Amino acid sequence: MAGEVKVMMSGWFGPAYRELGPQFEEATGDTLFTIWGPAEGTAVNAIPVRLARGEWADVLIVVSDALDHHINAGTVVPGSKVDFARSPIGVAVREGATKPDISSADALRRTLLAAKSIVYPHSESGVYIGNELFARLGIEGSVKSRSRMVPDERVATIVANGEAELGLQQVVELLPVKGVTVVGSLPAELQRYTMYSGGIATAAKNPAGAEALIRFLSSPEAAPAIARTGLEPLTAAPAN
Repeated sequence: MAGEVKVMMSGWFGPAYRELGPQFEEATGDTLFTIWGPAEGTAVNAIPVRLARGEWADVLIVVSDALDHHINAGTVVPGSKVDFARSPIGVAVREGATKPDISSADALRRTLLAAKSIVYPHSESGVYIGNELFARLGIEGSVKSRSRMVPDERVATIVANGEAELGLQQVVELLPVKGVTVVGSLPAELQRYTMYSGGIATAAKNPAGAEALIRFLSSPEAAPAIARTGLEPLTAAPAN
């Protein structure tokens, strides 16, 4: 019997979810009701705050670490967590610019050393880039004066405007911005993924619908839409 599935959601799995949601509704007859808000924090619309004041959901879809916190807090059913996709960090240049070589650690090192300016986001990924990636490549001192973390503007917008030569950020965040070309993802040995996961809320009123949605979003049929947004699905798409 069709019903409503209430979802609380945060993060960059959103573009894939917006495409896949109508497919789920058509296939099941269920209706999705989605509430968006930060996965953590004390803002009035943050998911933990909503749950603490008595709001409920059937499904939570957030970054993996945040979902673990909800499991530990008792707001998500233990054992219901499913990983949907991982989000790689990539490199973008202004549209029309020559695509630099980032195919290996040595190639990425040369590309970063040659860049006149580099920007990266004020986020967990950005902290990794500024505090760890450059150091692992042995170029922290060399790029310090030519790289900066941007707290408010979108990395890709700065690159598109010609204010920076290279932008490093999660691919899913780079792709929607016009005026840039996404060169590719960081080499595997230097990559730092963000995982997106879903779980059934302990206060779920439609746990069967919640389970069906999680099963659909982690299915091979969902993989192509997930990949189009710049995420890497954890289940391979079915062969043609």
